[in-house]
Amino acid sequence: MKEIRIHIKNVVCQRCIMTVEEILQKLNISYLQVKLGEVILHEELGSIQRNQVQKEFEKVGFEIIQDRNEKIINTIKSLIIDEIYSDDPSRDKLSALLTKKLNYDYSHITHLFTEIEGHSIQKFYNAIRIERVKELLHYDDWSIAMIADSLGYSTPAYLSTSFKKSTGFTPSEYKNLQVKDRKNLDSV
Repeated sequence: MKEIRIHIKNVVCQRCIMTVEEILQKLNISYLQVKLGEVILHEELGSIQRNQVQKEFEKVGFEIIQDRNEKIINTIKSLIIDEIYSDDPSRDKLSALLTKKLNYDYSHITHLFTEIEGHSIQKFYNAIRIERVKELLHYDDWSIAMIADSLGYSTPAYLSTSFKKSTGFTPSEYKNLQVKDRKNLDSV
């Protein structure tokens, strides 16, 4: 059986996945799996079903991606988010991880990403990592050293330097802020 993949823009967290699943169930559309940025269906959608799905997705800020290059960009973003939020992240370099998962040369995907997004894959990766650091600091369960290790920073000092450069605050200063400046992952 051939898998039908539909790429969906702005599906960036577990709650988004649950929302997509609810929409598909509501419309009685059978699916194999919903992941960050995509849904795998049993069969191709008819034009009426596709329009219904698109309308429901638009109500919650999602969008079906048609363009091939946009699908690649969406997949890159989903892989990065998935990696950063993973309980068991890979210790591979970002370039090796993306090359392996996408079966494209890294120079091709980084050029494509920069051309479409206006910034590099590395900049996006760093921005997502900083948002994850903010989240973990907010929960106050982990030390800076634990966060640094979990997110692949070479040292806690390097995490602190990167965090201050990005936010203007040290991690300790950020923890003490009354109002935390966190971004939605789909706006990074």
